Amino acid sequence: MTAFIALLRAVNVGGTGKLPMTELKAMCDTAGFAKARTYIASGNAVFESALPEAEVQAQLGDALERYAGKPVGVLVRTAAEMTAVAEANPFSDRPGARVTAIFLDTPPPKDALAAAVGVTMEEMALGLREIYVHYPDGQADSKLRIPAAKAGTARNLNTVVKLAELAAGLS
Repeated sequence: MTAFIALLRAVNVGGTGKLPMTELKAMCDTAGFAKARTYIASGNAVFESALPEAEVQAQLGDALERYAGKPVGVLVRTAAEMTAVAEANPFSDRPGARVTAIFLDTPPPKDALAAAVGVTMEEMALGLREIYVHYPDGQADSKLRIPAAKAGTARNLNTVVKLAELAAGLS
């Protein structure tokens, strides 16, 4: 069995159309994923499965679409991949709450950073299937837009590290 982390994109955790994390856990259980649990109410789940990554992503994506009535973006990483994302953080000397990894399904285009607009003090770097961003003044007021990241989902590095630890602890 492989430990996986599922990262949901644009999950509304409050208001109409919300997805309670208990429902996400139930979807994982119903899909046959073992030891499923969620982490903070922003669409993160860890679990084990014998299925390959693409099938895990497809099954969870289908379950989420049935639940929401529309497609819900989901990205999947193995525990080892998530650990590698944390270890490859090019801004590891900065506070983890001010650094995000934007997770993508495929490697970012080589020109992804050059295409970014609204850059002020942010620093960016490409990863394998991620784009790292350091927001020195915080993300809330940033005007940064990275077109290549549109279909991705971001997690701060504190969350990335915690998810890697949780997934590694499943085995």
